[in-house]
Amino acid sequence: MKDKFSVVTRFWFLLVLVLLLPRSGMSSNGARLVVDDDKVECPNAGFTHIQDAIDAASPGDHIRICKGTYVEQLTIRKALDIDADSGAVLMPNAMKPNTTSLFSGAPIATAILVADATDVSISGLTVDGVNNGISECAPDLEGVTFQNASGNIVRAAIRNFKLGTGLGGCQSGTGLFVQSGGGKISKVEIEDCTIHDFQKNGITANEIGTTAFIRRNVVTGIGPTAAIAQNGIQIGFGAGGAIAKNVVTNNVYSACIAVATCAAVATNILVTQSDGVEVSGNKAGISQVAIFVNGNAAEVERNETFAANVFDGIRLEGNQAEIRRNRVFNGAEAGIFVMGNNNVLEDNVITEAAIGILKETGSMGNLIAMNRFFDTPIAVQDPSPAGLANKIQPQR
Repeated sequence: MKDKFSVVTRFWFLLVLVLLLPRSGMSSNGARLVVDDDKVECPNAGFTHIQDAIDAASPGDHIRICKGTYVEQLTIRKALDIDADSGAVLMPNAMKPNTTSLFSGAPIATAILVADATDVSISGLTVDGVNNGISECAPDLEGVTFQNASGNIVRAAIRNFKLGTGLGGCQSGTGLFVQSGGGKISKVEIEDCTIHDFQKNGITANEIGTTAFIRRNVVTGIGPTAAIAQNGIQIGFGAGGAIAKNVVTNNVYSACIAVATCAAVATNILVTQSDGVEVSGNKAGISQVAIFVNGNAAEVERNETFAANVFDGIRLEGNQAEIRRNRVFNGAEAGIFVMGNNNVLEDNVITEAAIGILKETGSMGNLIAMNRFFDTPIAVQDPSPAGLANKIQPQR
């Protein structure tokens, strides 16, 4: 009995010891660097500038940014975990070009550039472009830019990336931009952020090689403006990913007042020249088109749209898409517009629209079934061809 008891005791002792030992997959071996602009909140901080900490860090290190205002532009080219305390604000002054577009080569001035790196995490930081100082249409002004880089940005506030008086028509001023080029890859998760007071786009993910998962963000345009056609969230030009559970509002091009004469449209959610993108669970309203998909094989499901100005709650110009279980309120032209073949429009609820579902004449093989209509005098109608793909104003 004594030997048996000893064996059991040793077993449990070894099990507890193993559980208490650190496991390589559960803990980080990286160093911890602390930044404080005035060393008031964190008197033992080793750095007063964020870029100095980034330069000193090794891949895999953790950087804590203490409360304060940091007047600098950042460049990140290594795997880092950057966490900001509440009240930590990056507010660069007189911003300078620090990269170029991977598509056009045009100069970009961005507050945070993440380039040619993987596993970059940014959390909790406010990025404010109010003092950007750019006085011309170029360079392109951006808040956070991922180029051939992967990682995530979580619970960030990105605001005031717009130009000054007289420059409101410049196609510049984006909160967060993800871009790939040269056959390389960018894979970025953008979650729980607030993005507002931008000039052109709130969030943009472009080009082949880019995958963006854009979830639970609040993106707010500047409201009615005749200067520029804004887009709240855009995935385009061969990029892929998902736009899910976001709230996107207030992107209105006020010069567009009638279907027949509108030269450009603003959108809350835009998918352009990209296939297989998921758009699900979003709330989008107050725009010419709340959700506009110009691509194939999209999944547009369980969204809620409202207050479409001039055009539609959901507009599809593509083939083989599934538009299911959406709730559409206040469609000006229509609740849902479809232009393309072999699409499924099923189990949607449309309330107060001039026409429930507009199907372009010549579109074939579309299944339109089990949709419900309220306060909508015409349920389904084939209109004359009226594509808008040449009137959207995407960022490139």
